[in-house]
Amino acid sequence: MRRTFYSSLVFLGLFFFLTVFISCSGAKPEREYTSYLFAYFTGNGPGEESVHYAISNDGYNFYALNNNNPVLNSDDISNSGGVRDPHILRGEDGNFYMVLTDLYVPEMGWNNTAMVLLKSKDLVEWESTVIDIPETFSDEFSDVNRVWAPQTFYDEEKGKNMVYFSMLQPGGYDKIYYVYTNEDFTAFEGKPEQLFYNPNEMASIDGDIVKKDGKYHLFYKTEGESDKGIKVAVSDSLTGGYEPLPGNVDQTDKAVEGSGVFKLIDSDKYILMYDVYADGEYQFTETSDLKNFKVVDEQISMNFHPRHGSIIPITAEETERLLKEFPSDNIPGISRVTAVNVKENNVVISADSIFIPVKSGTDLSNFEPDFQLIQAEEIRPNGPHNFENGPVEYTLRSGEQTKNYTVIAAINNNPVVEGYWADPEILYSNKTNKYYLYPTSDGFTGWSGTYFRTFSSEDLVNWKKEDTILNLKTDVSWADRNAWAPAMAEKKIDGEYKYFYYFTAAQKIGVAVSDNPTGLFTDIGRPLIDFKPEGVRGGQEIDPDVFTDPKTGKSYLYWGNGYMAVAELNPEMTSIKKGTIKVLTPDETFREGAEVFFRNGRYYFLWSEDDTRSPNYRVRYATSDSPLGPLEIPENNLVIKRDDKKQIYGTGHNSVINKPGTDEWYIVYHRFTRPEGIEMGRAAGFHREVAIDKLEFSEDGSIIEVEPTLEGIQPLQK
Repeated sequence: MRRTFYSSLVFLGLFFFLTVFISCSGAKPEREYTSYLFAYFTGNGPGEESVHYAISNDGYNFYALNNNNPVLNSDDISNSGGVRDPHILRGEDGNFYMVLTDLYVPEMGWNNTAMVLLKSKDLVEWESTVIDIPETFSDEFSDVNRVWAPQTFYDEEKGKNMVYFSMLQPGGYDKIYYVYTNEDFTAFEGKPEQLFYNPNEMASIDGDIVKKDGKYHLFYKTEGESDKGIKVAVSDSLTGGYEPLPGNVDQTDKAVEGSGVFKLIDSDKYILMYDVYADGEYQFTETSDLKNFKVVDEQISMNFHPRHGSIIPITAEETERLLKEFPSDNIPGISRVTAVNVKENNVVISADSIFIPVKSGTDLSNFEPDFQLIQAEEIRPNGPHNFENGPVEYTLRSGEQTKNYTVIAAINNNPVVEGYWADPEILYSNKTNKYYLYPTSDGFTGWSGTYFRTFSSEDLVNWKKEDTILNLKTDVSWADRNAWAPAMAEKKIDGEYKYFYYFTAAQKIGVAVSDNPTGLFTDIGRPLIDFKPEGVRGGQEIDPDVFTDPKTGKSYLYWGNGYMAVAELNPEMTSIKKGTIKVLTPDETFREGAEVFFRNGRYYFLWSEDDTRSPNYRVRYATSDSPLGPLEIPENNLVIKRDDKKQIYGTGHNSVINKPGTDEWYIVYHRFTRPEGIEMGRAAGFHREVAIDKLEFSEDGSIIEVEPTLEGIQPLQK
């Protein structure tokens, strides 16, 4: 039924777009472009190195075709079984030409020798040829071990397609070469020649050529240790003479690759996009001169996570064909919902319904969501509506076709802070009478974040984002990577409040000190824990937890992945008392994330089971009569786990907070980002968000299993 619906769509309403003359490679027949096609791949894992399509009608909001499944079978078109870095060129002859890196990382690592050439009349059916460089050019390039990121450009003077790409030979560095293809796009006419000579003699990859004002602009990535990023070299000739411009054009300090430039329809603006691969993100920037670039990420939306791809303009006819051949559940439709107080990361858009989570305090009786459309002209009704009485029905129009959505808006206090954050530690400060949240800065591929921030609140619901409190790159001398899983202690020393921030860095545990809960914090200059306790052979020295015993005033540090250790802290809180280290690993379910608290004469020990990348990541507990054990494990000791009905997964690595002067308790934990996390595979393990729910106890003191919620808790009253 859905395929029939999409097959019958006629995009009459799309002709409000003006005819535009677009050329990066010379004069082309004037066409009426209406949309954009984004070709990309999705990752380095099995099944992720394949060609995917997405479309947009504005160049900013993209929707995956084919439900984000591949549009080509990598096994059929490649030698390796994997393809990356798709680049599509609209040919002067009316055909489309695509080139791909032939590489399957799970088996080959980063070494490969081939590329794939494809030709199509309709963007749907492709004829392919594999070119293996050492086999084809055994005299000149028999030792090549890297052939990366090919692209195609039409040479107006020669009337031929030129393919350019980077290659690496042992003892050298990656260099960008070019070669012309035959008319059928199945072979090269000569041997590759070097296109760009990097004056710094450092690796240059991911070339992307754009012609503007009679000059050729080569965007490329440098790979030197001290000068990384995306740069531009300019030439009057397509095949040589490129002179680098000073500086970088990427607008971030993070690691990037895979730049792609495309011109907006009916505009003098260009978009430069690139893969911020360490963060699993894509950044879009805007320019009119190819020299000055402005980040426009706030205008961008995608319901997929692309890696190194390319974008071309397409016609209404081509758009309709792609929608017919590669339908998705909700195209045409709504790509994004925004408005004041909307939690945009957590909006759920399905084929015929939308769920809009909003922040506490939002007036749902007079609420107006802003819908960003894809391949459609309008949505009705307009204006604010009363969502307190139930769903509101909206109708989307695309030409003569209509599509209905049932829209629900509701206050969701989870996640408690927007964005990607994990491993939450929480503190109530007696100095300020506020709560403070100390999470891992998440969203970095491989948990590669390098800084810590905090949030403050008076009611556990409304949070203020404070400044960075510790940056490994600038504030810590002994480690500069993997800023994870902090813990915090407030202690009165000599009549003054001091704050002790225990943190993980480079799989070691450090401590930094401040006079205020929001820092800045000063590292003591050395790791506190950089060893394994006696008898421990595996695991990591991560995930500190600090606990002060209300009976004795003594403070203890707990830590470990694969094991749980404890040591008493000396009174100054920055060193451990000799001879007090003890291993307390409760049982085989212990993975990491120890949390200790005291209630009604009993010590509770919580920990996380499974892997943070698993939907089954969850929390268990034990109790004791002492902060040093031994531990008693209840028969039913689950604290919180996934809830499939609510699409809540990966609930773990928690802390616990008590409202002062009461027996009200709350569990603070992270979960996969919702709703996209469950579709992200293992990458969900570094795209997490923080939630808070009530923690309740039976009369005998046992913990009642927590049901994770979307609604969260109500603001606490003082």
